[in-house]
Amino acid sequence: MQKDIATPIRTQEILKKYGFSFKKSLGQNFLIDSNILRNIVSHADLTKDSAAIEIGPGIGALTEHLARTAGKVVAYEIDQRLLPVLADTLSPYDNVEIIHGDILEADVQQIFKDQLQNYKDVMVVANLPYYVTTPILLKLLMDRLPVRGMVVMMQKEVADRITASPGTKAYGSLSIAIQYYMEAEIAMMVPKAVFMPQPNVDSAVIKLTRREEPPVQVIDEEFLFKVSRGSFVQRRKTIINNLQSSLPNGKAKKELIIQALEKVGVDPTRRGETLSIVEFGRLSNELYEEFH
Repeated sequence: MQKDIATPIRTQEILKKYGFSFKKSLGQNFLIDSNILRNIVSHADLTKDSAAIEIGPGIGALTEHLARTAGKVVAYEIDQRLLPVLADTLSPYDNVEIIHGDILEADVQQIFKDQLQNYKDVMVVANLPYYVTTPILLKLLMDRLPVRGMVVMMQKEVADRITASPGTKAYGSLSIAIQYYMEAEIAMMVPKAVFMPQPNVDSAVIKLTRREEPPVQVIDEEFLFKVSRGSFVQRRKTIINNLQSSLPNGKAKKELIIQALEKVGVDPTRRGETLSIVEFGRLSNELYEEFH
């Protein structure tokens, strides 16, 4: 059995061998605890009939565990300096494909056609770079990838926002955008000590599972997210105040917005954070004609 990459000693050896230094701008924090990695992979429920997409493999610590469990692993790495390292550390595994590139600019749909056409079950499993967690997640959702779900590590604060329920402080437009497509739960907490270098923030792994159907049928998803974002512009303000300042020509249409709110059973003096996704969906449907 190949010696695990994710130990402090082996990680140090690899970094030294390649003279690798961490780039703060890329949010590089490598995991050095195999138990944590095994635990992350177990939450993804992979078999040899599954494929995994990873973002930011680093020196291959998580990639290795994915390669042992899944039939195929495709990993996107933006840092060119890591390509020779990965070629070396992952040489025992013939089911790993490393793509040099920025996931935010990648055509991931094409990978499904070219490399994953034989896999019906695909999961995204990654220790995401913390500075671009939200754009990456939103891109993967908006790209409509045929994945079963995602198991991803991120800053705990972002995990709290993604999994938040209405009426809580963490609940906002990000919770709505992600929970519209996915069921979201925190799978595990991850202590700072298992990273090299140690991050300044606490980390959590969340599990996202694709919904068969969104919780509410809407006329226009883009408009739903526009209405929800607009409702949180100033959290302390009421929904009517936020919507009339965030929707185009909203002040002139204040009465129409109030009518729409009342029609879907939402008191205009409520705050955005108290509305469920279903309420936001109905409201966006009601407002759609007025703002298009």
